[in-house]
Amino acid sequence: MNRPLLIFDGDCGFCRGWIARWKQITRDRLDYAPFQEVADRFPEITQAEFQTSVHFIDTQGRHTRAAEAVCRLLAVGDRQWPLWMYEHVPGARPFLEFLYRRIASHRTFFGYLTRWVWGAPPLQSTYQQTRALFLRGLALVYFLAFTSLIPQIAGLIGTDGILPAARFLEQAQSLGMQRFFLLPTLAWFSASTHVLQGFCIGGGLAALLAFLGFMPGFLFVVQWTLYVSVVTVGGDFLSFQWDALLLETGLMAIFFAPWRFTLRAAASDPASRPILWLLRWLLFRLMLQSAWVKWFSGDPLWHHLTALTVHFETQPLPNIIAWWAHHLPVAILKILCAGLFYIEGVVPFFIFAPRRARFAACGLLILLQSLIALSGNYCFFNVLTLVLCVTLLDDQLLRSVAPSFGDREKKNVFKSGVAFSLFLLSCMFWGFQMGWRPPAPIRRVAQAVYPFRSVNDYGLFAVMTPTRPEIEIEGSADGKTWKVYEFKYKPQALNRRPMQVAPYQPRLDWQMWFAALSDYQHTPWFLSFCLRLLQGSEPVLSLLKANPFPGNPPRYIRAMIYEYHFTSLEEHRLTGQWWKRQYKGEYLPSISLRR
Repeated sequence: MNRPLLIFDGDCGFCRGWIARWKQITRDRLDYAPFQEVADRFPEITQAEFQTSVHFIDTQGRHTRAAEAVCRLLAVGDRQWPLWMYEHVPGARPFLEFLYRRIASHRTFFGYLTRWVWGAPPLQSTYQQTRALFLRGLALVYFLAFTSLIPQIAGLIGTDGILPAARFLEQAQSLGMQRFFLLPTLAWFSASTHVLQGFCIGGGLAALLAFLGFMPGFLFVVQWTLYVSVVTVGGDFLSFQWDALLLETGLMAIFFAPWRFTLRAAASDPASRPILWLLRWLLFRLMLQSAWVKWFSGDPLWHHLTALTVHFETQPLPNIIAWWAHHLPVAILKILCAGLFYIEGVVPFFIFAPRRARFAACGLLILLQSLIALSGNYCFFNVLTLVLCVTLLDDQLLRSVAPSFGDREKKNVFKSGVAFSLFLLSCMFWGFQMGWRPPAPIRRVAQAVYPFRSVNDYGLFAVMTPTRPEIEIEGSADGKTWKVYEFKYKPQALNRRPMQVAPYQPRLDWQMWFAALSDYQHTPWFLSFCLRLLQGSEPVLSLLKANPFPGNPPRYIRAMIYEYHFTSLEEHRLTGQWWKRQYKGEYLPSISLRR
């Protein structure tokens, strides 16, 4: 025989289903035939033996059966590890043969199980269309991130911004040549406002072209490079978990994207399975660590499932749905909280399950992210997480037309090495989060990787904020009459309806939420912000809703702090107000420039 032969029971539906899957794995390297057609060629095998197991005949005429036959056919398809285990691992041979006999003697049950878990027939999943959808989704997230920064970056980190990037890099000169590695950014060439805006515009254009499918591999390098350049010099304003998540996902996408001129031309290229699994691992870590930090923070609000009774009101930027959700019965909010723990803490384990269980996990994760997106303003975080959920799907589910063997993975040692290295690094950072104190060599590896912000740990809202303090900034020309600076999006005017802002992120408004949870002595950027108001900085004032001092900047700036609460249904009906507040005291005493 020119090729090995696998003989199976052609009257068994369960067998035919798995033969279809094995054909995908072995391609044209192995022939398949039902014993009903070839039994006369092998008189040494009885009909009873044909009916109870598959038989593998190699090119030399050597015959094996049952579990060993399956291991040998998989080895023909470049999957050597089952045969290696069968031959070398103590106890593997009898265990696999026992398992095969149990399955063979209960084929009806396992046929139902196969259809429920994998589908019928249980074909090997392909991922060309999955990859294309993921990459276009990620390009959309990059586009949202970059374009969101374009109108803000001048006021945040521009030359006349709150935390000028140029000043930050100037102070870093003392680090010597090491500064280029510790602070990886193209802004070393120039950190002027126009250059920073150019980074954002260039990143947005690269994202748009990548979304359209042009030069995906190259453009994802461009997007990641520009975004890490901006994040490195962004200080507090670009230190959010979704910025880190975008960089980590973007780094993996560089190795996942095909390096062809267009994504369409690369549609038949096999997706890199090691990177696909690494992306799923990232989604797994993101979800499980989110549950982990909540539960092990010791916060009684999480332990008693009452966190959502305050969350909708105290989250950074509530929207109108959050206002309504806050008034749901406590019992329903507790059920929702328990559901959140289940989806974040249990469902992620099904990410690595067979396809139908994986699809169910995908559906639940999408449900959770959709509910979070509907009830809050979390920028592009929910969109990015939904894009990661795409990696749990396959071409069959996406109703793509793929060749039978179109996604056969060619072994790529480089990509496998990259995936394994990033996997180990992510495990290391996860260990840090759980309190592991590694030896010095591992710490040095972590220090070398950290500046790129592309291997991270995650976990939002570990401890809930039971109250909502809000800072109100006032300016005065004479120290007697004070005018309020009004922000565009954060809660302030009591009759202003909570707004839907996401996927846009007003980064100053977000940071004001964090500032209110601390004091100005521990929030250096806040003093810099007030200084810019005293100077009348136009880029900074553009981040606000209006300038109460259109002629000359104020001589004095101060800040008061209030505690905000949603109005009740009855209070809203009577007054039309969405918020009520109580004065808590002075946040920042009156300050002025020396003149």
